[in-house]
Amino acid sequence: MPSKAPGLLLGLGLGGFVDGIVLHEILQWHHMISSTRSPDTLAGLEMNVVADGLFHVGTWLLVMAGSTMTVVSWRQRRLAPNWSFHFGLLLAGWGVFNVVEGLIDHVLLEVHHVRDDLGGPLAWDVGFLAFGVVQIGVGWLLHRRGVRQLETVRS
Repeated sequence: MPSKAPGLLLGLGLGGFVDGIVLHEILQWHHMISSTRSPDTLAGLEMNVVADGLFHVGTWLLVMAGSTMTVVSWRQRRLAPNWSFHFGLLLAGWGVFNVVEGLIDHVLLEVHHVRDDLGGPLAWDVGFLAFGVVQIGVGWLLHRRGVRQLETVRS
């Protein structure tokens, strides 16, 4: 059976990249510490850009860890995952990222909210968490389908 760790790590990292690239950079709804250091001043924006950069370093490390584990599995001649197995884990990992990041950064620490540009309405934070839970559920169902397919091939 293929390892689950590479897919989950890649999902965590890629989910973080989507969050950082889309919400922080393209839409500019928030930055990593925009609730504690307003990006409305040059000094505040500079601190937020550095925090966003450190966040991206962390997501890059997750992707590198998942990629490294994938190559290690290949070198050990482990069974390659099918698409359902792998994509399900990617989606579940992305969902785990959204739930953990949402609970820690939006709810507990309140360093930013999904829509800081609107004053951080709670509905956006709750929607973000709900989206993450759906991603985990759908991802896990896809993954389980992939496991069943692999078990059928092996028997």
